Amino acid sequence: METLGPLKHIEAGVLDIAYVEAGPADGRPVFLMHGFPYDIHAYIDVAPMLAAANCRVIVPYLRGYGGTRFLDTATPRSGEQAALGADLLALMDALQIPRAVLAGYDWGGRAACVVAALWPERCTGLVSYNNYNIQDIARGMEPDTAVNEHRLWYQYYFHCERGRAGLAKDRRGITRLLWKLWSPTWHFDNATFERSAAAFDNPDFVDVVIQSYRHRFGLAPGDPAYAEIERRLAAQPAITVPTITFDGADDGVRDPSDASVHAARFTGPRSHHIVPGVGHNMPQEAPRVFADAVLELAALHT
Repeated sequence: METLGPLKHIEAGVLDIAYVEAGPADGRPVFLMHGFPYDIHAYIDVAPMLAAANCRVIVPYLRGYGGTRFLDTATPRSGEQAALGADLLALMDALQIPRAVLAGYDWGGRAACVVAALWPERCTGLVSYNNYNIQDIARGMEPDTAVNEHRLWYQYYFHCERGRAGLAKDRRGITRLLWKLWSPTWHFDNATFERSAAAFDNPDFVDVVIQSYRHRFGLAPGDPAYAEIERRLAAQPAITVPTITFDGADDGVRDPSDASVHAARFTGPRSHHIVPGVGHNMPQEAPRVFADAVLELAALHT
């Protein structure tokens, strides 16, 4: 089965980041950020489309996934939003890329939103699935509708030690179930799943995932190294850069009807689209639509 590769490695911040690069070295830079529980192969079709359009495409494994590793065994295995944003910024610095289009969904979309909000000078444009993806942790314990709470069962499962043990015992069983629930109209085969599931064998995967889903509810402390970033994110900063946001009509995690509550968080140019027949993993389910959005923003800075 086709894969993205070969992998490159670079030390960036607290990580040795594994990533794939495609397209011309002097092309318009684009970072494609994957989510949980997925990996860089979410962009198996998007990356070649962008490379063919003269973009320099960088697709990294997030902390806790694939070949990315922590440089120091003492570094907290945090999956908090500030850490994800800091990792992306550190990668841009390590690659000496001053500005780029940032695109992603789920955890990767959160990293892109963090950088776009706090360091807008580094972001020429933002493609964000599920809109404003910065967590409002202060309100994390406020109950939602029964339907939306039901969608988040896995997060509550991970809050308890039974959930940690369950994820450690059966990473593939849990993540495959989430793929099915979150993208009910996406008929992926076993080979497609296994290609991505190999990334979950990372030795830090369980620790990073569990910390992420506990921290966002205020149930676990963050890494003190990111306390100042978390403080800034708590203010729910506006995103001012040119932005294209999406929701999937069949997303099993986020109800697309909730999109209107995000509008006030975007104070720059923004267009929003609901994509029919698409679940939570939009880049892999609708790669042409996702790639075209990236190219639209990249064209603003040719």
